Amino acid sequence: MAMSIAEELAQIRSKGLYRATRLIKGAQSTRVMLDGHGALMLCSNNYLGLADHPALSEAAMAAAKRYGTSSGASRLVSGTMELHHRLEAALARFKQTEAALVFNSGYAANTGIIPAVAGRGDVIFSDRLNHASIIDGALLSGARLVRYPHCDHAALARLLEKHRGTGRCLIVTDGVFSMDGDLAPLRELVELKTAHDALLMVDDAHGTAVLGVHGRGSAELLGVMEAVDIQMGTFGKALGSFGAYAAVSAELRELLVNRARSLIFSTSLPPAVLAASLAALELVQSPEGRALREQLLANTALFRGLLRDAGFSTGEGTTQIVPIMSGAVEQTMRFSEQLLDEGVFVQGIRPPTVPAGACRLRCTVMATHTAEELAWAVDRIAAVARRLEVI
Repeated sequence: MAMSIAEELAQIRSKGLYRATRLIKGAQSTRVMLDGHGALMLCSNNYLGLADHPALSEAAMAAAKRYGTSSGASRLVSGTMELHHRLEAALARFKQTEAALVFNSGYAANTGIIPAVAGRGDVIFSDRLNHASIIDGALLSGARLVRYPHCDHAALARLLEKHRGTGRCLIVTDGVFSMDGDLAPLRELVELKTAHDALLMVDDAHGTAVLGVHGRGSAELLGVMEAVDIQMGTFGKALGSFGAYAAVSAELRELLVNRARSLIFSTSLPPAVLAASLAALELVQSPEGRALREQLLANTALFRGLLRDAGFSTGEGTTQIVPIMSGAVEQTMRFSEQLLDEGVFVQGIRPPTVPAGACRLRCTVMATHTAEELAWAVDRIAAVARRLEVI
């Protein structure tokens, strides 16, 4: 007999993997009201603090007043509006590509792009720690999925050689890995994609607007922007808005318009969201944007340093995503709940988001955190960790 839904939920609870939403009142700022209690936000992807920036709010309100509240249809029916074109032109300039295409979310982008460029008879090479949306896109494609060890370009080289001549090859990697905060070895991946006539796609959801002198992401930071075939990124993290994009050649854009099912069969983003994203792109390229990136770097270095001084290992990453390894599932969730009691909101991350045995607190730093807030947070984290014998 099939398991009932109630039994399935009970099983999820018994394994310590049950998830529930928490209610936040007010804006996504450094301090929030969470389930009626004040807390320091230390788990938001609002890295530059733009989610409540006046420039984005004002742009969104003006667009809603002028263009209305909906695009009315999918992009290929009647849902491509003036703001879609303006945003895509601004993106192409920002990412220094021939063209760009806007999607409704990061998940929609990855599950649309990957099956559009790879299918049966092709091979997709994916870093083992890539985001779930990349894996889902690869599975939807019907192509053969080959997962290589995390950031191991030597292993990838052997796999590319093994599968040489089996169809189109697509190498896909996160630019910044969302759970560890480390960077993909993009220079080496560019060499491999060139040697094997492959396409290279970089999901830079956590690098866009944050990394590089101009905020163009991990490919700019590592000096390989021109060699990446598909630069995917999101607006809902450091850019403080919503949606996603692919920055590509004109030819690849044309293919995506004709093949990406998540684009073809979804009502497109509304005007207010597009206008907020345009305002965010302009802001991150301004002196204010550069100052925010510099502050984020300083805050990240401070936070990592304070954690190390307190006895924590923060892994190999250098970005604003800072993992604290926390042991078993039950201990991880106790750690998170007791921190919330102390006024620090940071989520415990469990399987299937991370592999079994790799539970952690996923801390994220914002440019708008103060040094005092970060120092206070580390004191609270260390106190709870000692109580739970994590350190």
